[in-house]
Amino acid sequence: MSSAALIALDWGTTRARAFRIDATGRVLDTRSGDLGVQRLGGATFPQALAQLTGDWSDERAPRLACGMIGSRQGWREAPYLPCPASLEALSRGFVEVEGAALAIVPGLSTRDGSGLPDVMRGEETQIFGAVPIDAPRTLVVLPGSHSKWARVERGVVLDFSTYLTGELYDALVGHTILGRLATPAREGTPGPAFLRGVERGLGSGQTLHDIFGARTLALSGELEPDSIRDWLSGLLIGREVRAGRVWAQLAGDDAARVLVVGSDALAERYLTALAAADVAAERGPAEAAATGLYRIARAAGRLAPEHR
Repeated sequence: MSSAALIALDWGTTRARAFRIDATGRVLDTRSGDLGVQRLGGATFPQALAQLTGDWSDERAPRLACGMIGSRQGWREAPYLPCPASLEALSRGFVEVEGAALAIVPGLSTRDGSGLPDVMRGEETQIFGAVPIDAPRTLVVLPGSHSKWARVERGVVLDFSTYLTGELYDALVGHTILGRLATPAREGTPGPAFLRGVERGLGSGQTLHDIFGARTLALSGELEPDSIRDWLSGLLIGREVRAGRVWAQLAGDDAARVLVVGSDALAERYLTALAAADVAAERGPAEAAATGLYRIARAAGRLAPEHR
């Protein structure tokens, strides 16, 4: 077994992933499981860590974690660093977990123009893994339950904005009248209903009124039951893209390179919605979290001694 320079952990709310990484940043091995902060099922954090990494023999390799493991509900709370925040600032802000030989990467915070606070935890690591340190101004879109749009330039996260798109979709489908008429969507790529929803979302309509359209279009026979979820997904993502573009334009970044970082299926939906808005976007790397943890550890001099 090749020697690891770092054991990296992307530890979220529902799942945790562990990576053995060598001195060049290459991932040697990966583990994952339903061991997120809210899914431990009575296990302790040390037990979950042992389950993920216990049989890896790289005892000298430091362990670095990001994500909700550093939240108030996590193993130990790590602070939020204010934006603008550099890779070096993150590497100086680790919180050590005593007795576990584990350090946690801090999250980031910002405020919008009206003073409303915003936070991210875990996405900062994905950003630094997806965007080269010397890259010019880049707009990074990270789809998810709480989607993030971040302005990044030459190794610094300048600002970001969060949208509750994914969690709102789940709540609407699972806990409101909108889900009662919906049947499971067709498998494969999103159908025409998704793009119809995107186009509606990109318009200047009333969000709460438009959401109810998922029901009325079905009642009128203009939307099939197996297309309701696609239409609603398109509407919400389209509305997010519209808001994100306005946010970027206000900052003067409407011409910046756009990078979408997320799972294959979700990234494809966002690329489709961005194209509908005439935004040229690229797909980011698949293992951005692992690369980000490696880059942060290297900046902190946190690799195993023989690999520094």
